[in-house]
Amino acid sequence: MPLNLDKFVASPSVEELDSLKKSEIVKVAKHYGVEFQPLMRKDEIKRYVLEYLVDESILPSTVLETAITVPTDNTFELKRLEMEMNKEIRLKEMEREKEKEEREMQREKEEREMQREAREHEFRLKQLELGAIKGSDPKIGLDTGGFDVSKHVKFVPKFQEDNVEKFFNRFEKLGEQLKWPKDKWSILIQSNFTGKAQEVYSALSIEDSMDYDKVKKAILQAYELVPEAYR
Repeated sequence: MPLNLDKFVASPSVEELDSLKKSEIVKVAKHYGVEFQPLMRKDEIKRYVLEYLVDESILPSTVLETAITVPTDNTFELKRLEMEMNKEIRLKEMEREKEKEEREMQREKEEREMQREAREHEFRLKQLELGAIKGSDPKIGLDTGGFDVSKHVKFVPKFQEDNVEKFFNRFEKLGEQLKWPKDKWSILIQSNFTGKAQEVYSALSIEDSMDYDKVKKAILQAYELVPEAYR
């Protein structure tokens, strides 16, 4: 039977209180101004209501002897429940943060891969454009007229981003020793460019990319080497 609050207040009883649902006991407790925590069980709230009614001499003290005995101080239990809830919330937050970091790392990885592929594509286009101007083989972008670049490119030293000046010095010495035509140096040297050097070379115009001195100057400037080192 639904709670009739006015009827209960006019004639409160333990039996009537026992028959109420938790939500109805909450209404009774609020009516009397009894303080309780929302997480409390039904019996705990009922106990607080009974204690209030006894303290106000509305009900005899004997009703507490027959009432369900529950701890009057449930602070520890509430704290435990609160800690469990907070722990679960923190775990969910950590999981969301981890998923966010993983998505960010994946996105950055994909962006780096796309940038690398774009640089390689530009580099291949540059080789093909060079081949079209110089009459080279379009598959490799190397000059096939007179001087066979493909036979000499294997002698080009490995590019070193941590020692660019040394790389150019070694290349130039080899070029002099092997008597490579100077106008073929830019085609030979670009085959081993990596990293920033490859980006710089790809950004040069066709004309500038065929000029060894301009290629060297642009790359030295990109690695912020002092002008004296270039000279």
